[in-house]
Amino acid sequence: MIDLSKKLASGLLFIGAWVSSAAWAVNDLPGGPGVRELNIQMPATKIAEEQVWLHWFMMVICTVIFIAVFGVMFYSILKHRKSVGHKAANFHDSVKVEIAWTIIPFIIVIFMALPATKAVVAEKDTSNADLTIKATGQQWKWGYDYLKGEGEGISFVSTLDNDQRVMSNNGAKGVDIDDYLLKVDNPLVVPVGKKVRIITTSTDVIHAFAVPSFGIKQDAIPGFVRDTWFRAERVGDFHGQCQELCGKEHAYMPIDVKVVSQEDYTKWVGEQQQKLASMKDDPNKVWSKEDLLARGSKVYAANCQVCHQPNGKGGGPVKPLDGAAVVLNADKTKQIMVLLNGQNNGAMPSWKALSDTDLAAVISFTKNNWSNKTDQIVQPSEVLANRK
Repeated sequence: MIDLSKKLASGLLFIGAWVSSAAWAVNDLPGGPGVRELNIQMPATKIAEEQVWLHWFMMVICTVIFIAVFGVMFYSILKHRKSVGHKAANFHDSVKVEIAWTIIPFIIVIFMALPATKAVVAEKDTSNADLTIKATGQQWKWGYDYLKGEGEGISFVSTLDNDQRVMSNNGAKGVDIDDYLLKVDNPLVVPVGKKVRIITTSTDVIHAFAVPSFGIKQDAIPGFVRDTWFRAERVGDFHGQCQELCGKEHAYMPIDVKVVSQEDYTKWVGEQQQKLASMKDDPNKVWSKEDLLARGSKVYAANCQVCHQPNGKGGGPVKPLDGAAVVLNADKTKQIMVLLNGQNNGAMPSWKALSDTDLAAVISFTKNNWSNKTDQIVQPSEVLANRK
């Protein structure tokens, strides 16, 4: 029995030490969650600062009311209890008391409502923005389109960094990675000190664009357009996640906003515009099979393998591409239409945002990879012909 107790105590000590070391294996993430963080994240905008102030303002008022009400109640119970000789009094309604407990709460509510209303009105004022960006939620990534301001015309998709996804699939807990499941391949880049309007929508289910350090959270609803805004006061990376339960990959839909100086932002815009220009291939160009497969491999890794897996086997509700009838079908138009329009009520999203060359390359890649040895290729002109 003693030996068993010793073994149990040793086991508990080992577990305690392991849990303690695991908990401290990561550091606070600037612009993101902190280790054992119980409070609101460090604000990076004036709106977020005001929200933090309102939080403590309301907490103080509620605490004072709690102490006052329960203090009076318990004092009355103890002071006037029957055991010390007090007898219950008989009395009718008191007009003065009725007026007092109506007016005093009303004044308290107004006192609380005024600063809260001011903050809410400010949060909804998206006018006079320096930059307007559309954030489109889709299972399970974000699409960003720069609609107005410097960088107009830039468009890209942001998804979870593939290395971290592989880590998660292999059962890694990521306890030694500060930004585990928060790192993306293409962060949203904005300039510091500029008012950025975010327009939210969705292609499939309800998502929510939320960055706690900015004090913003706005639902992205299919068929609706909503908006919010922020003005970052300092540079850095700020992290958020989709905050609306949107399906089995909900935990793998992070948001990374990179706030940079105006000079760095202008430089980034130039680089992105050059990249977009280089991607505008001539859709009538005829590509060799080798070049299509090489490019298709990169497109697949960046956009498809998160759901369909590197081996093309899919998983759960995600259908496999390895051996799929639509991939093996000699009628290439069927697979082209799936990528252009999506299917299964958005479970497979539309990829119209990709260029004709990228779509042709990834289709060619899937038709000639794994056990799919069709020897078929698709040219960009075939994709262009099927666009509506």
